[in-house]
Amino acid sequence: MRRNELDHILTMMLDSHRDVSDLNWTVDKPLQVESSGYLVPVEIHPAIDRLTPFQTEMAAMNLIAGNRRLTEDLLRRGSCDSSYYVTGKARFRVNIFSQRGNYSIVLRKLNTKIPTLQDLKMPHVLTELPKEKTGLVLVTGATGSGKSTTLAAVLNHINETKSIHIITLEDPVEFVHPQKKATFNQREMGTDFDNFASGLRASLRQAPKVILVGEMRDRETVEIGLSAAETGHLVLSTLHTIDAGQTINRILGMFEQDEQEQIRLRLADTLRWVVSQRLAPRISGGRHALLEIMGSNMRIKDSIIQGEREGCSFSEIIDSSRTFGWQTFDQAVLDAYEAGIITEENALLYCTKKGPVTRGIDNIKKTRGEHTSNIMSLNMRRSTQAAPMAPADAPSGFSKLRLK
Repeated sequence: MRRNELDHILTMMLDSHRDVSDLNWTVDKPLQVESSGYLVPVEIHPAIDRLTPFQTEMAAMNLIAGNRRLTEDLLRRGSCDSSYYVTGKARFRVNIFSQRGNYSIVLRKLNTKIPTLQDLKMPHVLTELPKEKTGLVLVTGATGSGKSTTLAAVLNHINETKSIHIITLEDPVEFVHPQKKATFNQREMGTDFDNFASGLRASLRQAPKVILVGEMRDRETVEIGLSAAETGHLVLSTLHTIDAGQTINRILGMFEQDEQEQIRLRLADTLRWVVSQRLAPRISGGRHALLEIMGSNMRIKDSIIQGEREGCSFSEIIDSSRTFGWQTFDQAVLDAYEAGIITEENALLYCTKKGPVTRGIDNIKKTRGEHTSNIMSLNMRRSTQAAPMAPADAPSGFSKLRLK
């Protein structure tokens, strides 16, 4: 397989369905793309019913293109990350990995157009993120939940409004920001630096005002990120956590027990926002971003320092701060259901607590005049057997007894 043949196949995969986000090459399966959250097979000519180990290996070698570092990573660690570009069509973030002695490939399509917060239809409170001068801003969620896209929109807003130096540390570079009002330096792991910790440490000597770290993967990166936030930088990063509470616990869990008290104090002082994301299928097609948004106030700082307790959990504090634009996943789910964006089934699937969301859905249905139950009517079953008659002179209550 030559590069032009690979580019032709990738182009056909991209054009096969709407909203393609990932391209999947797995041995013994046909070529597949992820469209609106589901894997679907792709028909190409000539047809490939089942990929062979040779075909996936040839595709992998073309994607690696003789890069020594990537080859060593694949052989030693069992996987490697890189980027790939189909001229005039799309850029990809590529992961090649070994499974049962064969190679599999997943290519994530990267958007070439940098979105704005308005394009993404984000809640208005997220316009506060680019206004921060210092501190730590975290966008969290599962792989493919749109974390990088949200951060790109935040950086784009800064690029258009502030004349400052921005450094990004990415694996790989996803959105290429043009030089507007801000000055951008975008560095790619493996090419420009060896790991996030060393890249972040070096960035402190490069006079940035804003630093984007692709992912807080380990303790060292978190510690340097906290130091950067404490010394007057705005640090933006991501974590693979499902909500705000788990984000705090994940960071604390990276440190030893005797270090956690100090880390709690540092985190309480530096944390500005935690935005967690989930993508739910839209009724009209495509996917809708459900967001949990938590800012920083005295109650949040106290819960970070003292730990969550009854009445002071992060979800309860977020729930009571709705007037500030904060929201839990369950509130976002109910808002999306009420607006007719997602179905009831998906609302219950993507929420955090099904009980309150179920009651919320029932209340929405009542205001619409819809039924909240499948039981339309209840009828009493009458007994066909006549009850025995009690004697006329029986004492009170005797009729309730069965006569033998």
